[in-house]
Amino acid sequence: MKENMGNPLHLTSLNHISLVCRSVEESIDFYTNVLGFVPVRRPGSFDFNGAWLFSYGIGIHLLQSEDPENMPKKGEINPKDNHISFQCESMGAVEKKLKEMGIVYKRQRVEEGGVYVDQLFFHDPDGFMIEICNCDNLPVIPLAGEMVRSCSRLNVQIIQHQQQVHVVRP
Repeated sequence: MKENMGNPLHLTSLNHISLVCRSVEESIDFYTNVLGFVPVRRPGSFDFNGAWLFSYGIGIHLLQSEDPENMPKKGEINPKDNHISFQCESMGAVEKKLKEMGIVYKRQRVEEGGVYVDQLFFHDPDGFMIEICNCDNLPVIPLAGEMVRSCSRLNVQIIQHQQQVHVVRP
């Protein structure tokens, strides 16, 4: 059997993330009006409240909590907490829009070798962390092997192909 050392499960992309919500309707409003996701059809065989959203090549599946009153409340915005990150075209435009919408956020800047990445962190209605960044400025450098030029999917595919070609077979 041919072994793919760089991708043992033969993954192709991130499909979706699932989030348990206090209110599916409130979360739909947030993910559509703040982040630009679009509601899509979900299987009719589901016998529980939820919604599927899609954009940017990924899905967000919202699941109604069975006990919304006991869900943890939003805490402090902590960039070291679990989060999903989105690349943007203009950090200034994002920050302006977040201010207009009254969304509380935390700004952070990362520097590596003279390259700067700006990040904005904020919560969805249930306290799940969202990051918006210009992370594509920072090259992705594998600990072993060739340098990937950026976070772009094309460059990651190129490096994965190069790793496959260089795999030593017994």
